[in-house]
Amino acid sequence: MTDPLSFAPTSPRFALPLLFAGQSQKEVTVNEALLTADVLLHLAVEAVVTTPPAAPASGQCWLVGASATGAFAGKSGRIASWSDGGWRFVAPREGMRAYDIAASAYRHFAGGNWQIAAAPAAPAGGTVIDSEARAVIGNLIATLRAAGVLS
Repeated sequence: MTDPLSFAPTSPRFALPLLFAGQSQKEVTVNEALLTADVLLHLAVEAVVTTPPAAPASGQCWLVGASATGAFAGKSGRIASWSDGGWRFVAPREGMRAYDIAASAYRHFAGGNWQIAAAPAAPAGGTVIDSEARAVIGNLIATLRAAGVLS
């Protein structure tokens, strides 16, 4: 006797719900998957918060900070998105990137945390001072900060 085929109910990376043959109310499953995909595509978050915002607009996203409370309790580190149906939480994956609107910088998820790349220290010291090189390095750092690559 052969074993019946077994299919996972969700996608492996972000747990998007999958459809099954003969499934009733497929639109519910498809809409859930589309709402989650909408959060993840070109991710931009309002800020890092520990309590749910009072009046979120549909489609707005936040990163849930440590020691979160209220509807965010137990969801630290996740992406919280508001839709007409309520809060949706997506667990980030290693290497994800999000633009933090409040910080005007990109964050990346590495080692279990959302991080902003720190700017390198301005050049200093040495026995020979090359003012042109220091000026160029300073301009590079300023440009990377303005682009949101460094904080």
